[in-house]
Order: sequence, then structure tokens, then C-alpha cells
Amino acid sequence: VQLQASGGGLVQAGGSLRLSCAASGRISSFKDMGWYRQAPGKQRDLVAVVTSDGRTTYADSVRGRFTISRDNAKNTVYLEMNSPKPEDTAVYYCNVVSYYGIYFWGKGTQVTVSS
Repeated sequence: VQLQASGGGLVQAGGSLRLSCAASGRISSFKDMGWYRQAPGKQRDLVAVVTSDGRTTYADSVRGRFTISRDNAKNTVYLEMNSPKPEDTAVYYCNVVSYYGIYFWGKGTQVTVSS
């Protein structure tokens, strides 16, 4: 499985940014699709995840500002980042979980929020 993320970059605080991640390969569908992030010197943490039936989970720090969604036909997961804050600056990693419980990770895309 290959995960291709796009949409990262520099954004001003209070602006908006949309991340996309398309999964391709021999697995045609996934149980969970989500985003994690890792800031310098910190561990990788969950940002948001969406299950195959559309249930979502968010980190407390982003709930109400970020929205995760997925397009099952395209095997693509999105993260709409509204009103980002400088503390949201991190490398964002796409993650998908197969129905066999195997995790796959993207290479990461840098998001920098300027104040």
C-alpha cells in the first residue's frame, strides 16, 4: 500500500488548509483512515480518525477546528484545518488500517502555521 499525501505548507494562523491522502495498492478498502502529527522533539499523536462507517474521533486540541472525511471510492482521506494555530505546526502523517489490523503510514507532510 502506498500513501500519497498532499496539501501541506505554510498557512497563517486563523486561515485554512486542506490535507489529502490517497491510498493505492493491493488493498481496496480500509477499516480506519486518519491523520497523526509529530512536532519537533515530541511523540507522534493522533489528530483525527474516521472509520469505514463514518464515525470520527478527534484529539481534544483540534476538535471543533479540524474536520476529517473520507471518500471510499477514491480511498482518500482528507483533513480540513480551519483556524489553525502555531501549535498545530508539525509533520502530519496519513495512516490507514486494513481490516486485518495492519497499519500503513505515509511519508509525512509539513504544516507550518505562522502567527
